[in-house]
Order: sequence, then C-alpha cells, then structure tokens
Amino acid sequence: MKLGSCTFVAVLVSLGIVCMSSGESSLTIYNQDFAVVRERLPLDLKQGTNEVRVTDITARMEADSVILRDPQGRRRIQILEQNYQADPVSQGLLLSLYEGKEIDFLVQREGRDTYVRGRIIRSGYDPRRPGAEPYEMIMRRYIYDEEEPAEARPGTGQPIIEVNGKLRFSLPGEPLFPSLADNTILKPTLHWLLQTDASGKLDAELSYITGGMKWEADYSLIAPAEGDIIDMIGWVTMDNQSGRTFENARIKLMAGDVSRIQPVMEMMGGMGGMGRAARDDIEPAVSEKTFDEYHLYTLNRPVTLRDRETKQVEFLRAEGVQAQRLYVYDGARIGGRMPRIASEGLRNNRDYGTQSNPKVSVMREFKNSAENHLGIPLPKGRLRFYRLGDDSQLEFIGENTIDHTPRDETVRVYTGDAFDLVGERRRMDYRLDTERKWLDESFEIKVRNRKEQGSVEIRVVEHLYRWSTWEITEKSDAFTKTDSQTIEFRVQVPAGQEKTLTYKAHYTW
Repeated sequence: MKLGSCTFVAVLVSLGIVCMSSGESSLTIYNQDFAVVRERLPLDLKQGTNEVRVTDITARMEADSVILRDPQGRRRIQILEQNYQADPVSQGLLLSLYEGKEIDFLVQREGRDTYVRGRIIRSGYDPRRPGAEPYEMIMRRYIYDEEEPAEARPGTGQPIIEVNGKLRFSLPGEPLFPSLADNTILKPTLHWLLQTDASGKLDAELSYITGGMKWEADYSLIAPAEGDIIDMIGWVTMDNQSGRTFENARIKLMAGDVSRIQPVMEMMGGMGGMGRAARDDIEPAVSEKTFDEYHLYTLNRPVTLRDRETKQVEFLRAEGVQAQRLYVYDGARIGGRMPRIASEGLRNNRDYGTQSNPKVSVMREFKNSAENHLGIPLPKGRLRFYRLGDDSQLEFIGENTIDHTPRDETVRVYTGDAFDLVGERRRMDYRLDTERKWLDESFEIKVRNRKEQGSVEIRVVEHLYRWSTWEITEKSDAFTKTDSQTIEFRVQVPAGQEKTLTYKAHYTW
C-alpha cells in the first residue's frame, strides 16, 4: 500500500483507502481576505474506519474550520483524525529534504551541459518566513549575474553548498533530484480517518474557511459635459490567491463587517432595487438580498476563478443619477485635518487654529434611493469620477472610497480641490478673561471665485474648538449649527468676485 500516490494494494478488515479530488464547488467570498468553500465530495465508504485523502483543496485552508457532513442527514460521518499538509513539492522544499546529502547540479557553459556534485549543507528554504527567496530568483541571479538582494544574504535563508570540500553561498547550478521523498506531496492534501455507521456511496459536503480570497466593489461615475446628472457602473472585483483554481463555481459575495479573530502574522487581512438600476432588456449578472445582518450578492451564472487571477463582473448600471457638486471651505484645516493640541491648552494657546488653508474642496454627493435611480445596498469600494469633454472624450476628475452604504442613505466623498476658488481666513480679535472665565474670538473669512462665468455656492465650515459652551454674538451672514462644535455658512459668490463674512464667538466655562 503506497499512500503517497494512493495506489490500493491491500485492504485491512476495517480500513479502506480512498483517494479523490472534490467535485462541484460553491464559494462565499468576504471582503476581508477569506472565503467559505463548499464542495460536493463523492465517497464510497465501508462500515467502520476508512482512510481518505482529499487533494483538491486550497493552500490556505484553516484546517480547524473543516466540516464534513451528509447534507441528506442519512449517514453519520465522524472524522477521527485529520492531517492537513499544505506544503506541496517545490525545488526549495526538495533542497531542504536533501540537506546533508549529495546531488548533481546541471551547469550550462557555452552551450554544453556539465555536472557538478555538491552536498547540501543548508537549503535556505523556510516556508514559515515571509520573503523566503524562491529558488527561481536564486537561479536568475546565477544565470544573469544579477545583484543579490539584501534579504537573500547570509543569515537570511541563503543556501550553502559544499563543492570539492569548499563551501559556497549559492547554488552551483540547477539541482537534479534522484526521486521524490516519501513525505512529499504534489498538492495540498487533507488526510482523514473517517468512521461511518453504514457502507455505501454518498455525496458528502465538505466545507471550510480559506484565506487568500477577497472581493471589492469599484464604481465608475460619468458626468456629461455640463450638469451633474451622472451614469454609474459598478464592478465586482474578485481576487484569488488561495493556491487553487475553482472551475465553474457558484459564487456569492458577502458585504458587511463580519467579526474575525485576526492571526498575529497575517492580520486578515433585493433584486427589486437592482432591476431599477439596470436596463430592463438585460438580465443582471448579480442579484442581491439581505442575509442575517449583512448583504449577500450572488453571481447568476457559474464562474471559473483561477489561482492568482483577478476577475471582474459588472453588477450595477444606473442612469440619470443626480449627484450634486459641493464646494466646501474649511479654513482651519491644514493638510486635510485640524491641528492637534491637548484640550486643556485650547483656551490659553492664542495661536491655535489661526493658520489659513487656501484650498476649497470639491465634494460629490448623491442619495442612494430608488427615486434617484439607485436604491440598492452599495458595498464598500472605490468611486472614480469622469466627465465628458467638449470633444466627447472622458476625463478623470477624482476618486475616493465609500464604506458599506445602505439604501436611502446619502453618499458624500471628497474628489479634489477647486483650481479657481480660493479661501482666506484671519483672526481679527482674541480676548481671554481667566478670572471671569470667558473668551471672545472673532474671524474674517474671504472666499474668491476666479471663474470666468457662473456663480457658485461655497459652504464655509468653522469649528468652535475653544470650549463646549459657546454662542455666536456677532455675524455677517446666517449659519447652520451642524454639530456641537461646528457651524456652516452658505454663501453665493459670483464669477470674478469675492465674498467676505465675519463672526464672533463667545465662550464661557
């Protein structure tokens, strides 16, 4: 009985040998670098104990997540023992298995093959160490005399070969191995001892969690040459780095923040609305439904997802979406954020928040509603904005990311800074009375529209950061309180003109 190649020679009284690959596959891929794999696994078991090897599995399976069951509930199957071997044979692995032994190395010089005999003192192979240099890169340096990278230098996984009594810190040529060792495997393998209460064939279901698979959403938003009515195209991008190809698999995509315990070394990382968004004469490629506290997107046809492949499927197409363009001036933000300082020093630091940011931000905002030709849960991903030029060519005008967005919520993203809009912020007065516990501070803010034509509305945001108790005692324009320490002025600025607004804040404590 040779278990390595699954050749059946003899059968013990209660031990049968079965070697197989899995059958039909279905996947649920999460956008957190993992997936749930479900396989149809044909078994032919004898009553009692059976030995089974399954080879068509991923290289990043979480072995403790394995579930084997009879989906019909007619047979009882128990896994007595399970071994997971996830280090398939490779040149680096064989070098490690022949450490301490002599092998031949093939050297090509001037079109002729010569052989060098060498003893492998150290292989340099360590599958546990990220960045362990592949054999192919070692040979490339040898053949093309390329410079050795720092991570492959002595002490970091470099091989040591003894040739003619002398040590060399590189391979003398291409290693030639006599045969496979008994403890090598060609594919990641599950080795089971199974116990069942009845003999016969059954279609079992194998389920497990694997790393190395993820998906994300990408959106393209196209605006016409004039106006803000956009068309939106949504793509699902799937990435398979699991070490296995899935042929004609049924694929589902889970959107939501599912709790996972992160390994220290890896840090793992409806259809009604879809119908409104897609054209009526084209069947959508993806359907959506609520599942538990998340949203599940199902690809409506089988898909082949090859190892180390990125595949995209269109899942959303909407036309006539109203996406408003907003101009926001936040004069106290430098480099996109407020300056940081301890709260106790806010009142006493006269210069805090007095730097002026000249940039006016461009924001895009749209309602994810059926009335706005959307109204489906939008998975988190990247939004890319384009606009048609007067030559009918698309030009890229900015991008950003969104989080998972339920239906009927508003999406607002920053896409860049306006070229022809400028802001200026100055503090005009600062009075502090520590005995009577009050502080007055006043500002003058100017926003300029250098466009050749067209009036624009600019939202001027101000932060009342000195203390939690405040009131605006003087103001040149009406404002809205957006939260406990933020106010917003909305001002119209005609082309070629400047708008000035002022206010005074009174703090008490």
